Amino acid sequence: MHFSQTLTTDGFGQEPCPALGLVDPDLNQAGRSDVIVFLTDLMGGTVQVYFSPLPESISNIRAGNIRALAVTTAKRSQALPDVPTIGDSVPGFEANTWQGIGTPKGTPAEIVALLNKEINAALADPTIKARLAELGSVPSPMSPPEFEKYIVDETEKWAKVIRQANIPLQ
Repeated sequence: MHFSQTLTTDGFGQEPCPALGLVDPDLNQAGRSDVIVFLTDLMGGTVQVYFSPLPESISNIRAGNIRALAVTTAKRSQALPDVPTIGDSVPGFEANTWQGIGTPKGTPAEIVALLNKEINAALADPTIKARLAELGSVPSPMSPPEFEKYIVDETEKWAKVIRQANIPLQ
């Protein structure tokens, strides 16, 4: 399942830079793991810009508490069709969050196949699909080998970004 991220602002702070770095170095940049705290800080003006998974911020965007500047996915979000992609301004930019379900190594293949079948059936359920779409989520049902390849591809993609940006491993 993929979630679009949104570049949001409180509507009163500075705008992000149109460079790949996206954020002015003079902006208050802070690492926070608690989304509620970060959204509260954004709405209160403590932080000016936040990359938020869309399901976590969409209700505040729709309520007008924060403003979505762009989504990080390659395509516009169906949940916020008027919000551009960052790729519209920074060609080639694409980032999304995703979730998947794994099992411990050695789980019997028939158990993995059954879980995959039932999870993909749930993701195809019209009620679940509608709720996920409302939140800005796009289900991407995959087979276990497809998901494994996706994980490998994403790991390689972001490892390249980390190397090119000289980000130290911690």
